Amino acid sequence: MEAFSLMAPELLLAGQTIFVVLMSLLVKGDKQADVMRWIAIAMLITFALTGFVLGRPEGTSFNGLLIVDDFSHYAKLIIGLTAALALVFSRSYFKTEGLDRFEFSVLMIYAVLGMSIMVSANNLLALYLGLEMQALALYIMAAFNRDSLRASEAGLKYFVLGALSSGLLLYGMSLIYGFTGHLDFAGIAAVIEADGLNVGIIGGMVFMMCGLAFKISAAPFHMWTPDVYEGAPTPVTGFFASVPKFAAMALIARLLFGPLEGVFDQWQQIVVSLALVSMFVGAIGALSQRNIKRLMAYSSIANMGYALVPLAAGTVLGLKGMLIFMTIYVITSIGVFSAILQMRIRNGMVEQITDLSGLSQTNRGMALVLTVFFFSLAGIPFFLGFFGKWYAFGPALQADLWWLVVAALVASVIGAFYYLRVIKTMWFEEPSQEFVDAPRSLRWITTSSALILTLLILLPFVTIPAQGLLDSAAAALF
Repeated sequence: MEAFSLMAPELLLAGQTIFVVLMSLLVKGDKQADVMRWIAIAMLITFALTGFVLGRPEGTSFNGLLIVDDFSHYAKLIIGLTAALALVFSRSYFKTEGLDRFEFSVLMIYAVLGMSIMVSANNLLALYLGLEMQALALYIMAAFNRDSLRASEAGLKYFVLGALSSGLLLYGMSLIYGFTGHLDFAGIAAVIEADGLNVGIIGGMVFMMCGLAFKISAAPFHMWTPDVYEGAPTPVTGFFASVPKFAAMALIARLLFGPLEGVFDQWQQIVVSLALVSMFVGAIGALSQRNIKRLMAYSSIANMGYALVPLAAGTVLGLKGMLIFMTIYVITSIGVFSAILQMRIRNGMVEQITDLSGLSQTNRGMALVLTVFFFSLAGIPFFLGFFGKWYAFGPALQADLWWLVVAALVASVIGAFYYLRVIKTMWFEEPSQEFVDAPRSLRWITTSSALILTLLILLPFVTIPAQGLLDSAAAALF
């Protein structure tokens, strides 16, 4: 019963997934996908809030395979709510494209269930189980438009390169198990503390970090990202850019500050290298992009580099900075892609940056919210993205990684160029397209995200409790 209460969100989600599949046999016709979608949205919101409703219980379950703490509660809150939003803004796209199938909602739930296991993993086997559960669902979601050559290519590339990353991860896990004799995180940490370092543990750590770097599309393991972002259906791309990245970063943090805490000097070098390469590959690669989805792909690569900067500090403030940065990034990504979904003309979706020419004259409201999103991504004061980078870079400075912060600032300046180029296209060029009116749900999500990014800093009664939640989430790993 104790294990049941601790893992109630996951067990509830798994049980209700079976319920959705059975319900699909009873609900037929055009309303099938809609009914299943709203049931799934309600399930995901319930999943996100269950831990807080139960009083944020703590402990381990299933013989120590999974751990529940404030860190996992916070991660599940962000994952569940963002996945629910992704389902909401997928509705109009799939209906217009003739892709509205209830299976998409089932895949989303299974992906979230896998991510939940990832952020609660307390054992290498649980880590791999959660990672593969979400990955298998994501492969199918990328190729969900099976009649599209681009979507099929995106799904195939994601699958093949994902299999390669899983191989790297499994090899690293086998090395760590072989040299420590343990799969559970506490056992691994105890052996490292007692016996010190050896080549096998370092090699296993390197392979595992390479496999996980693929999941967050950190360079040089980023090669799948632009093609998959461009080829996958736009709602799927919006989901890929936000929730899986947050879950994978949470998993990396749990791994680094848990079983591998005793080898900080070694993994710090890996994290710093991944951060440096990702920031500049993402920033420079985005300069030549003309497709807005590919631009967002390279932007995500750079932002994962920024998110790794506070982790390199190896402190509780660094972990908190990563959580703040990733939360703001998730809000911004959802807003940007809900805006991209509104870029529809009578002949179909618009994805080229040049098609946004003169948007301020044809749809001033959409131009304003997109400007807010890109200013936030660029870190322009005093949008919320600026404070995300402030909290991310501050702990690195305190840890005497000033040169890494300088590199991050240089990469941010380069990144500001391609964000400002999009803003310039919207506000200072002549109109080239007239967009079809977007569904009300999309306009609501886009506007809400923009308001959060601008108003949250003015609402201390929201941000002060959130700071306390973030403090307890970060402290849980220490």
